[in-house]
Amino acid sequence: MPEILPTIACNLDRNILTAALPLFQGARVQAMEWAFDSLYMQSEIPLWFESLLHTFAEAGRLVGHGVYFSIFAGKWSAEQEKWLIDLEELAGKYPFDHVTEHFGFMTGADFHTGAPLSVPYTPTTLAIGQDRLRRIQQAAQCPVGLENLAFAYTPEEVWRQGDFLDRLLSPVNGFLILDLHNLYCQLHNFQLTFENLVQAYPLQRVREIHISGGSWETTTTSPDLLIRRDTHDDRVPEEVFELLSKALPMLPNLKYVVLEQLGLGLKTIEQQNQFRHDFNRMSQILESFSQVNTAVVQNHFEPQKNLPASRPTESLALHKDQEVLSYILEQSQNHIEAQSALSQSRLAGSAWQVERWSPEMLDTALQIAQKWKKGSSSVRNRKIIGRAPS
Repeated sequence: MPEILPTIACNLDRNILTAALPLFQGARVQAMEWAFDSLYMQSEIPLWFESLLHTFAEAGRLVGHGVYFSIFAGKWSAEQEKWLIDLEELAGKYPFDHVTEHFGFMTGADFHTGAPLSVPYTPTTLAIGQDRLRRIQQAAQCPVGLENLAFAYTPEEVWRQGDFLDRLLSPVNGFLILDLHNLYCQLHNFQLTFENLVQAYPLQRVREIHISGGSWETTTTSPDLLIRRDTHDDRVPEEVFELLSKALPMLPNLKYVVLEQLGLGLKTIEQQNQFRHDFNRMSQILESFSQVNTAVVQNHFEPQKNLPASRPTESLALHKDQEVLSYILEQSQNHIEAQSALSQSRLAGSAWQVERWSPEMLDTALQIAQKWKKGSSSVRNRKIIGRAPS
C-alpha cells in the first residue's frame, strides 16, 4: 500500500523552525518540503540547516518547491536561466524526490517581487508551459509537478484549470500538487461545491497535497462580500481538514501531504502551538486513512526522456500582454480605473477575455499585484540558496 507522508514546508525562517522543532524532535515529520528559491537575507545556508536537508534527501524524502520561475512568462529571461542553473546545482547537492512550481506567471519587472496570476488557456501558453516543465525536469533530474492556482478571474477559468494542467503535465509524466486551501478559495469565491469541482482535476496525477490557512479580504466593489485569499498566514480552517478527508480516497498516487504556513503567521507561542496542533491533526487524518486504504500506486511519475528544444519557446505578443497587464494592475487606483485601462489596451477583445472578469476578482488582483510590488528587490541578484523571507 502507498505510504502517505505527513510533511512540513520548512525554510530557513526562525518562526517556522521554532514552531516545527518539537515535531522534528519527536520524529513526527516524515518528509520536508523546501522552497529552494525563496528570498533569504543570509549569504549562505548554515551547516545545521544543510544537515537537515541532507537527512531528508538521503532518505528520499526531500521535495523542492519553486515560487519565482514564472512558468508562463512569454519571454525567456536571464533570471529563468540562472534559476535552472541554481536548481541543477542544488539537485546535485540535495537530491530531490520531486520538484514543483506554481501555475501562473509573475507580474512585475522584478524577478522576486511579482504576483502569481493566471494566463489564458491557449496553444501558446500550453507550448510555453510544456517547454518550461521539460527544462525544470532536465535540471532537477526527478519528477516535476505544478500546483493549482487559487486565484481566478471567472468561474469558467476555475472549471478549465484542471484540464489545462493535465495537458501541461502529460509530456513529462508530471504530477499535480492539489492545494486544498487554493481549492477552498475557489469554492467560496465562486460559490462552487467540492464534489463537482474536484472532478474537474486530473486526480490520478495528484502526488502531493498542500493544506494551509489564509485570510478574508473585503473589496471596494462589494464591501459586504468577503474574498478568500491564499495568504498562508493563519491556522488551517476546519473546512480544509474536511476537504482533506474527502480527497484522500480519490487519489491513488498520493505520497505527500504538506502543512504550509509563513513565518509571519508564527510569531507568538499561541500561533506556534496551533501550527503543531494542525500538523498533528493532519497526521491523525492520514493515519486513520492508511488503516483502510487499499489503493495501489500506478504512477511514480518517473522523468520522461523528453529533452527541451535548444531554444526556449517564446511569444513576444504574450510578453507584451503581460507587461501591459502588470502595469495596469500595479498602477490603477481601483477596479473602475483598471477596467477602463483594460478596455482601451491591447488586451481588449483578446484571449484574456478581460470583458468577462469579475469586478470583485479584478479588485483582488489589484491588491495582490500591488502588495507584491512593495517587496524588497535589494537581494534579487543573490543565489537562490541564500535568502531570507521578504
